[in-house]
Amino acid sequence: MNQYVTLLENTELFSGINAQEIDAMLGCLSAKTKTYNKNCYILRAGACVHSIGMVLSGSVLIVKEDFWGDRSIISEILPGAIFAEAYACLSQMPLEASVVANTDTEVMFFDVRKLLTVCTSACSFHTRIIQNLLSAVSAKNVELTRKIEHLTKRTIRGRLLSYLSAESLKCGRSTFEIPFNRQQLAEYLSVDRSALSGEISKLKAENIIACKKNTFTVYKNIP
Repeated sequence: MNQYVTLLENTELFSGINAQEIDAMLGCLSAKTKTYNKNCYILRAGACVHSIGMVLSGSVLIVKEDFWGDRSIISEILPGAIFAEAYACLSQMPLEASVVANTDTEVMFFDVRKLLTVCTSACSFHTRIIQNLLSAVSAKNVELTRKIEHLTKRTIRGRLLSYLSAESLKCGRSTFEIPFNRQQLAEYLSVDRSALSGEISKLKAENIIACKKNTFTVYKNIP
């Protein structure tokens, strides 16, 4: 049995599919595993892809870089989550963003053409994995809608508080960790890092938030 089956069994893509079925399915999907060092490019903007990537360990960043090299972070992908699924399904459309290893990372790739087409073995669980893929894509659309909501705020303070509020509500606590360091948070919110740090200091002085590294606490007394 493939060494990654236990991990895959607990992912959204393979939800409802047992270990034996997953093990059999990996061959059908031409699954391949690759490792990447921190900051290495996994996929580059402009490339066409035919495979869906899943993070097995570490994490990756989806980043958009402009002509001048300025970078913004679209999202972070954690273990068990997938990336490049939309472009893999639209195989003739080049990637508009790059995928970069945020830490030393291990990734498994699945051939999307084999995932979306019932194989000669007529695996009964193909239908389930297609349903799971649709669910994962829908969840990502919700996350992107949330980010758009943050970016519609006109000020750095507005964007930051919108993001922190959403993270607090998502985890159900007033104290929580975010997945970004300061530079990454600035890139995610499309703001200058120095200006962001200054706004964080002001919010701390006003007792609206508290933070230490990437752990934040939000308070109710927002004016």
